[in-house]
Amino acid sequence: MKGEDVVFVSGSDEHGTPIEVEAAKQGIDPKALTDKFHTKVVQLFQGFNLSFDNYTRTHNPIHISFCQNFFKRVYENGYIFDSEIDQLYCEKCGRFLPDRFVHGTCPYCGYGFARGDQCESCGRVLDPLELLGPTCAICGSTPLIRSTRHWFLDLPQLSERLRDWLASSQSMPERVKAFSLGWIEEGLRPRAVTRDNKWGIPAPFPGSEKKTIYVWFEAVLGYISATVELGVSRGEPDLWERYWLDSQTKTAYFIGKDNIPFHTIILPALLMAHGDGFVLPWTVSATEYLTFEGQKFSKSKRIGVWLDEALEILPGDYWRYYLVKIRPETSDTNFKWQDFTATVNSDLNDDIGNYIHRVLTFIYTYFGGEVPPPSELDQDDREILSKIVETGRRTEFLMEDVRERQALIEVLSLVKEANGYLNLKEPWKLHKTDPVKAATTLYVASQVVAALSILLDMFTPVAASSIRRMLKLEEKASGSWKRIGEELVTPKTLIERPIPLFRKVTEREILGRREKIATAY
Repeated sequence: MKGEDVVFVSGSDEHGTPIEVEAAKQGIDPKALTDKFHTKVVQLFQGFNLSFDNYTRTHNPIHISFCQNFFKRVYENGYIFDSEIDQLYCEKCGRFLPDRFVHGTCPYCGYGFARGDQCESCGRVLDPLELLGPTCAICGSTPLIRSTRHWFLDLPQLSERLRDWLASSQSMPERVKAFSLGWIEEGLRPRAVTRDNKWGIPAPFPGSEKKTIYVWFEAVLGYISATVELGVSRGEPDLWERYWLDSQTKTAYFIGKDNIPFHTIILPALLMAHGDGFVLPWTVSATEYLTFEGQKFSKSKRIGVWLDEALEILPGDYWRYYLVKIRPETSDTNFKWQDFTATVNSDLNDDIGNYIHRVLTFIYTYFGGEVPPPSELDQDDREILSKIVETGRRTEFLMEDVRERQALIEVLSLVKEANGYLNLKEPWKLHKTDPVKAATTLYVASQVVAALSILLDMFTPVAASSIRRMLKLEEKASGSWKRIGEELVTPKTLIERPIPLFRKVTEREILGRREKIATAY
């Protein structure tokens, strides 16, 4: 929207051990499982209007080839070594048990359902051998300890470079930086790059046959390979270099706080070990936790809201707005149906939707649908126009600082002031007593509406596009940011018949619809 050269990529992480665990339980090939769910995820993201330039998947030839070549280079540069280690082995299943193939008690916080790769309670990254009372996630039996050979990334060798890079960063959030530097100060240990999984990218190291690359080591490289794939699809195979090898590039990562180490330690360590001048993370926007009605979200216990279910309840704009408004940027937040309903009715319907609909309806009714020309502006007129410029400036600063929640509050503040301006001027009365002043008021109000079609595009893109369509503006918001504060809609523009952007809902309606959906499933 600012006219910057931007690429937005992500993808389905298909090689995670949960996939292999679930496929083993169902007795099917992991590929069949990922084919099904990747297709579903793509459809759901489209339903929420997420604007990926490339949403890919990790089990594709470009990603596999890129990762193998990348790790060969890291190995050749002397940052990967092999060693015999002890690992848990399930005799009943006849396999070694990496990561999520093991459950047990966290040795740090005592959480009883920790996984073999990480405790979801305290966030500590774990090794399966650290778990107390480990059990096989497939059959539930107690595993034995056996020796096996693995390849390791020599993180201690990169420790100083990582510390210097993090300490000097001016763009990394302070709590992310502090957490990561704390990790380094505790002393980095070599981390196993390989696993004994059958499902995954075959390891490319000499003697590593039947080993696969640990999912977290190859998944973070997916940001680069997704850009490679994007270039290939556009007939520009060197496109990725423009982003990943250009020191002017700013890479921003959006994750949960439990994934911080993989983006501030593992990924930059790999990029340093490879060489060739890859750009290191500019910022890692790590949110705190979101709970559901005071409980932890849980797929297995069916605690939470599923994306397909959400879209059947209300369109994507409603969810996007609320989830940004409660985004846990600095502390944990809680999703509550009562608060969700209140926000929809207050913010979206009463404040934003009602303001826009009133302004456009007044223009349509009193001026035949033509945006009226202004006469001399008074102090109130000038103040609300200045508020547009100020909101654009403050929102830009907050978005660049990855404080989306606060940016949304700034936009809502503009709407509230604009509603106050409209109520003060009362154009529904003025059009009878002083039509010239009524025209000025609705001209000014139309500029606010036009600016909202840009400011809201990040949060409610469907509604923003509808506003632009009604005002006969360019429907795509690309490049529009620099026009905030300008005359966006000119006098005599013939607008379309206004339609409401949002509607009121009740908690009873929402929960009733959800119950019907759950019954259908």
